[in-house]
Amino acid sequence: MAPASLTVGLIQLTVGDDPQANLEQTVPLIREAAHQGAHLVLTPEATNLLSPDRNRQRRLLRPEAEDPTLAALRTEARDLGIWLMIGSLALATDDPDGRFANRSLLVDPQGNIRARYDKLHMFDVTISDTESYRESAAYRPGDRAVLTRVEGVPVGMTICYDLRFPQLYRQLAQAGARVLTVPSAFNPVTGDAHWQVLLRARAIETGCFVLAPTQCGIHPSPHSPDRPPRRSHGHSLVVDPWGTVLADGGETPGCTIVSLDLQAVDRARSRIPSLTHDRPFAAPEDHDDTPDRH
Repeated sequence: MAPASLTVGLIQLTVGDDPQANLEQTVPLIREAAHQGAHLVLTPEATNLLSPDRNRQRRLLRPEAEDPTLAALRTEARDLGIWLMIGSLALATDDPDGRFANRSLLVDPQGNIRARYDKLHMFDVTISDTESYRESAAYRPGDRAVLTRVEGVPVGMTICYDLRFPQLYRQLAQAGARVLTVPSAFNPVTGDAHWQVLLRARAIETGCFVLAPTQCGIHPSPHSPDRPPRRSHGHSLVVDPWGTVLADGGETPGCTIVSLDLQAVDRARSRIPSLTHDRPFAAPEDHDDTPDRH
């Protein structure tokens, strides 16, 4: 039977281009969250590495079975007796084109990997004349949605840019999800404009809790001094099924602890049961509404 409540801890980081330094930043915050009573601790997207240098990525990234960050975090989950949602790790793959995976992993209190999700939607956008991203050049997209369970609570796994594709969240909710995770490294420009409103919208549309740990600040890249530094928006959020923001992690690294009243899912869905109101409809067509003149 699923519990009536779940205490979660969202970790906010400012990782850089050194995986060991990133791990040394991450582990104390996970321990702090666990010591404050979190049963589920979540880290952001790109927990192990954020580097603008593709060559450095190729030198440092390892397959899942060999990744030192994953090994260390599995040990932490086991030693602390917590569920750990590693928001994502950049991992080497055996793809012929050499692209990496952007993979979220759920680790149980015994240190076992219970679920894996590869980011479906690649961030290929132009923010401004001087800032653009082509995630698909280095990462290959996943091809399936993932629903898992934490202490019996159904959880839908997503990552960052997935947030802009509401059909994914609706399908996860209709498959049983009561909690949705959105680990991210959101750009400050789009973050200021869209981050909170999109997260609240996904919560309202699905009647789910939304947990969104994220990166923040200026990411150090001392091994690539010729590259402009990357920035992230921060403001890790916990949103309840009615769309209320329960916690905001601000703009600096740290951990945010929230106890989720899981019965709020049923209350929200009973008030607005839109997940059960789908109707089939014909695809739109481009009609010319110019009146006939005879």
